[in-house]
Amino acid sequence: MRAGQRTVIAGGGAAAFLLAAAPAHAHGLVQRANLPIPEWLFGWAAALVLLVSFAALGVLWSKPRLEEPRWRPLPGGAALGSRAVEVVCGAVGVLLLVTAILAGYLGPDDPLSNFAPVFVLITFWVGMAFASVLLGDVFRAFNPWRAVGRALQLRGVRPYPERLGVWPAALALLGFTWFELVSGWGEHPARLATAAAVYSVLTWIGCAVYGTETWLRRGEGFSVYFNLLSRISPLEKREGVVGVRPLLGGLPPLERPPGIVGFVVVMIGTVTYDGLSQGAAWRSVGDALGGAENIPAGTIGLLLAIALIGGFYRLGMAGAQSVPGSPDTTTLARAFVHSLVPIAAVYVAAHYLSFLVIEGQAIRYTASDPFGAGWDLFGWAKDGIDYGVLSQNATWYLQVALVVAGHVAALVLAHDRALALYGEARLAVRSQYWMLGIMVGFTTLALWLLAQAGST
Repeated sequence: MRAGQRTVIAGGGAAAFLLAAAPAHAHGLVQRANLPIPEWLFGWAAALVLLVSFAALGVLWSKPRLEEPRWRPLPGGAALGSRAVEVVCGAVGVLLLVTAILAGYLGPDDPLSNFAPVFVLITFWVGMAFASVLLGDVFRAFNPWRAVGRALQLRGVRPYPERLGVWPAALALLGFTWFELVSGWGEHPARLATAAAVYSVLTWIGCAVYGTETWLRRGEGFSVYFNLLSRISPLEKREGVVGVRPLLGGLPPLERPPGIVGFVVVMIGTVTYDGLSQGAAWRSVGDALGGAENIPAGTIGLLLAIALIGGFYRLGMAGAQSVPGSPDTTTLARAFVHSLVPIAAVYVAAHYLSFLVIEGQAIRYTASDPFGAGWDLFGWAKDGIDYGVLSQNATWYLQVALVVAGHVAALVLAHDRALALYGEARLAVRSQYWMLGIMVGFTTLALWLLAQAGST
């Protein structure tokens, strides 16, 4: 039996094992009343969709089509991308940052009644991810650190060490997710405000040393994060003009500096930990580490989740390297890393969809009274949260659809890159046996994590 075939079978076996085990830990899915088929069948159906998609790509997609994506300006694209619009958006971003910091100190202690945690952890962190996928790199326009850096003309005093790549940004992303998911400090508005202020100062120091645009492109975690997600979008700004490109068209030309693989692995691994930490499986492990809620156990769990994702991807690339004509494993990992971005996007979308739609409603009344002073700036101060706006069943269906669509997109990107890299369809398909195993594994993991979270 060929190595690639063994990989596919192993991936399918892992899927079967996890999905068979999931109901034992995730009977909470039964609370999604009257699902027409058992939950575990969704996993098998998702795996089948990937297998059919893989076969179809091998037959119907014989030449690379995405390596040189097309782009054309939108009517009114020059106005949308103008300097005036950037200045206004940047000013709005600065205003929101200042408001969030002040609200953290002056507003109420309840995190769902304070503008700072609602805005930073829901509207900004989750909402901007959705906006980036749909609308392109909108964060670049609203980025408060960029607006201030450009206003102060922070152009840098020394060249950025290219060997660092985006590792500083990866550490920043890891630090933020640790703060949010492990420390529990994000639920304390004053601590969140202090963290935002300290991070802002550190970012401006980086801009002053290396230049605003350089530091934001390499060292600032949110800028790199949202830019990666925005490459899925059909909207892109070029030379001050907003235009359209094919869906996913921004991913193949992605720069691959040192640390880019690590950054994407952190993107997926942190959401993996968040889903795992909400389920019974992690509580049983966490208790053995001294309590699932304590910081040391959470830190270990977060790092292990990232290591799991990184190891799984590395294993797949090591397998693909056995195909004749393959470059070394590190080069392969960088060459295919863009195909993981849709997976990172759907992990975020599926995991945080209900969080954004339901708890995200709090932005209305907290924005109307950001400091808890009895104001009603927009007439929303008396609003509440409608917990029935999205049913449990609808959430589950959307989550499954998002997970499957994202992994099919990843298969398309990986197949197209393999055709460009190997130059021969037969070798390209052989190399993708391993990628198929990765995709089946990631799909299974995503659905299992959603089931785990749904059990609590």
